Amino acid sequence: MRFTTVDYIIFALLLILSSAIGLYYALSGGKQRTTQEFLLANRNMGFIPVSLSLLATFQSAVAILGVPSEIYRFGTEYWFLGCSYFLGLLIPAYIFIPVFYRLRLTSTYEYLELRFSKAVRLCGTITFIFQMVIYMGVVLYAPALAFNAVTGISLWGVVLTMGLVCTLYTTLGGLKAVIWTDVIQTLVMFAGQLAVIIVGTAKVGSIQEVWNITMSHNKISGINFNPDPFVRHSIWSLGIGGIFLMLSLYGVNQAQVQRYLSSRTEKEAILSCYAVFPCQQLVLAMGCLTGLVMFAYYQKNEIQNPEMIAVPDQLVLYFVMDILKDFPGLPGLFVACLFSGALSTISSAFNSLATVTMEDLIKPYFPSLTESKATLLSKCLAMMYGLLCLGMAYISSLMGSVLQAALSIFGIVGGPLLGIFSLGFFFPFTNTIGAISGLVAGLLMAFWIGIGSFVDRMADSPAPMLNVTSPPDLGNVTTTVMTTLLTSAVATKSLSGLKKFHALSYMWYSAHNSTTVVIVGILVSLLTGPTKGRDVDPRTVYLVLPKLLFFLPERYKERLRFGVPHIAEVGERHATTLLKDKLNSPNPNVEEKSCNGFLNGSAKGAEKDDMEEHYAGFSRCNGGHSYIVQETSL
Repeated sequence: MRFTTVDYIIFALLLILSSAIGLYYALSGGKQRTTQEFLLANRNMGFIPVSLSLLATFQSAVAILGVPSEIYRFGTEYWFLGCSYFLGLLIPAYIFIPVFYRLRLTSTYEYLELRFSKAVRLCGTITFIFQMVIYMGVVLYAPALAFNAVTGISLWGVVLTMGLVCTLYTTLGGLKAVIWTDVIQTLVMFAGQLAVIIVGTAKVGSIQEVWNITMSHNKISGINFNPDPFVRHSIWSLGIGGIFLMLSLYGVNQAQVQRYLSSRTEKEAILSCYAVFPCQQLVLAMGCLTGLVMFAYYQKNEIQNPEMIAVPDQLVLYFVMDILKDFPGLPGLFVACLFSGALSTISSAFNSLATVTMEDLIKPYFPSLTESKATLLSKCLAMMYGLLCLGMAYISSLMGSVLQAALSIFGIVGGPLLGIFSLGFFFPFTNTIGAISGLVAGLLMAFWIGIGSFVDRMADSPAPMLNVTSPPDLGNVTTTVMTTLLTSAVATKSLSGLKKFHALSYMWYSAHNSTTVVIVGILVSLLTGPTKGRDVDPRTVYLVLPKLLFFLPERYKERLRFGVPHIAEVGERHATTLLKDKLNSPNPNVEEKSCNGFLNGSAKGAEKDDMEEHYAGFSRCNGGHSYIVQETSL
């Protein structure tokens, strides 16, 4: 089973098209001459390309390979993750996106400085960089491993090719190139998966036959209501734990927030989040159907050359090459689909990493940096992270199942990041010491559980076969043995005491770690002196209690604000200050901006709630993008 010439041509066309899009945006429009254009696509993107890019960013080759393999081995229980998508996308649309968009941020971690301090911003940035660098390695390694299994091309040769192509178009074309290549790659992903499902179902007989076979082998899972957090999958871990995972991905992750911020308007940013919901459900359904069709097919047909499947994640591409071998071009389409997922995710990571490094680690300390130098440096950073990704791919080869590895990374590191943003948004009395203490506690807890689980798993299972270019001699391996090997869960030894936490379901990582950050952050803040409400900018918090308990009398709802002023009140106070300054100024017609970041703006006669809804803008005097709250005639 090897690629034909047509397959190689289709695969090469994808790489050429991706590079061409990067070259086009490097030579057209603003030619990526400003950081605004390179990092935020000039804040001029529509919601459809943004939503497809949001989908593609984390629906990578990990999902295309990992979900069918998960369904093949353990049944359809993973499908219940779709229950978490509703709240996991609704909360970002209603809470996170409006705040981030109105603040006119470039880096998500600028918010942490506005809400807490520079130290908290720095901690958040470094944590994010660590998370994405590790994740990039998993995303790059997964499709290269599968590609190596069916073509015989060197594993690390494929890794190098993918990494360089991705680095090229990201460095040349900026965020516009990343988003539009994501759109093309998303369509290719849908086409590739659909082709496999249709042909595989036809070879099994019918969709009814697929259902009957999978039902008879107990692959159609019922709802597992077991509340035990150490059970790998249950409705609770997938439904509730999945919400926290989705929030860490679509609510506060720089790669996603950067796309929201590239939208033309706040409304389009919110619409892009809504549009992801049906697409996510469709992608999940296609992955699960692929796994069911694959299982049914191999119940009716023997696995030829099972020794070629070094790890379970190679099974999907093996299956594709098996059923599509009589259709020249379709194997190439699916591999292009696989690599589209990887390229879209990696390019997003490069761009977001370059953004946070420039905005959080360089610009604040080099304020005199010119726009042309900043743009050039941003491109160099994108290239540097691209090369770093190649090195991380090797480490990823030691992490086992790519799906579990990827979700574990987001739970281990993304969970604490979600926790520190939650402290800022929902608990206005928390302070800098509490935020940093919570983040450190969350990361320590996360790595203790995550690394402990990884070490235990490595001790219980043999190392994977890497860089397999020729089938090893394993003797007579029957289909029955191979199927049993691929469909059985790895046996885990019984743990007790604190080590029991190493067996915590990876779907709970994000919820557990973010909750740790919130609890420690609140306790430390209360012990060290909580922040007074009048010192909190109302644009940086979301007062959830007054909104949830809307039926209470007004005086009780005011108490639940913890002393945080209304935006209208802040505008009125600042307008008075500006009026005095202008009257004392030699030229009272000149508009001034104070260093606390607010522009003049009180809307006389406007209701407070209307002010909060419509004039929640924010402006910074540190060189960031200005957003005028409101202009009034004083």
